[in-house]
Amino acid sequence: MTIASMPVSSSPAERFFGGHAALPVMPEVGRKLLRSLDDDGVSLGQIAELIGKDSTLAAKVLRLANSARYSPSHTVATLQDAAMALGLETLRNLAMAASISGSFPVVQGLDRQRFWRHSVRTAGYARLLAKLLQGDVDTAYLAGLMLRTGQLMMAMSEPQQVADVESHATEPGSRFSLETHRFGCTHADVTAALAAHWHFPADMVEAFKDTNVPLEVRPFSMLAAILHLAEVIADAADAQLDPIDALQVAVPELVEHLHLDLDFLRLRLDGAGDPGQDVELMLK
Repeated sequence: MTIASMPVSSSPAERFFGGHAALPVMPEVGRKLLRSLDDDGVSLGQIAELIGKDSTLAAKVLRLANSARYSPSHTVATLQDAAMALGLETLRNLAMAASISGSFPVVQGLDRQRFWRHSVRTAGYARLLAKLLQGDVDTAYLAGLMLRTGQLMMAMSEPQQVADVESHATEPGSRFSLETHRFGCTHADVTAALAAHWHFPADMVEAFKDTNVPLEVRPFSMLAAILHLAEVIADAADAQLDPIDALQVAVPELVEHLHLDLDFLRLRLDGAGDPGQDVELMLK
């Protein structure tokens, strides 16, 4: 996965980037964490040292490392302790989640805690699906975390419209079609534009563009399919609905195309717990 600068073509999504003063800035530590995904030789110590360069981020990561979800046998007092307790992948994922969520202001039209809980759930489910479907788990986690950030850009410009869409998005997976009807683009399209502005990997930018209707795009993007499935599951969790039923109603053709074993997926989801259960610790 290579970070590349991409020209952003004019599109319906671009109207949400009219004033670049409002464009969120990804923290430097977040950028370096992103680059580390390409470095197979990066060590736990290097990731811990990098996180430590941002005291606010370090404090958030330590709070998360001590949360009930990770059930530490003892208090995790330092980033080095966190590194040993969590492992490289989890440590980096927590830091990336805290860094990206901290890049965006509170916006009208969206409940901040509910929004980021959904995003962290989407990331966790995308990682789980990537494992099942032989995808890149690190890329899937980051892309899942980013998937709805475009909606924050939309809400900065048109908060009432976004709030209205959210009030009607009661069926898992329905946000895509509701936004297409209302805005001529979806949050995934705006996320693609944001990811391009932030110089994210070109393949991830393309996957965001393909997430709306992954079966209609050629060549087929496994990452886009994973993201769409993960958002449906996160929607179901948000609404306290059965995730497997939600997939069968919202995206039966995609499930069939991927030959997903839904019984096995249910077991994996049950075993994973709720990835977003401690999100309030990330937002302090």
